[in-house]
Amino acid sequence: MTLSRIVMRLARNPGTEFADGDDHRGYTLVAPLLTDGKLDKDRFAANKDQCTVRRFAPDEDAVTGLLNHRRQVWFFDYDASADDDDEPVFRLGEHRFAVGEYVSVADEDGRMLAYKVTEVSPVQA
Repeated sequence: MTLSRIVMRLARNPGTEFADGDDHRGYTLVAPLLTDGKLDKDRFAANKDQCTVRRFAPDEDAVTGLLNHRRQVWFFDYDASADDDDEPVFRLGEHRFAVGEYVSVADEDGRMLAYKVTEVSPVQA
């Protein structure tokens, strides 16, 4: 199975402290993609333990977890034994992961922030 490494960096978010964005805050995902750049739900289900997320920011230690899916909702899960740490991702299954596309992720206060896809590359086995 081919997985992709996807890097998303905090985009401009007017009306927040990140009005100009921040290239040093974001996420790195490892996930299977379809040819159109959308998440491959079937390959994900067969290989979920390899589908990871890493949240990075200059003022905190990087946090690693798993990409997860429940019913119709995709989310980042940093602790499998608890639900209160999950970060829902707005319509993640509908997004196309291609450089220049945008994805919205809820922060710890529940507000949606936009992230820009800055890199998509195959994971080297």
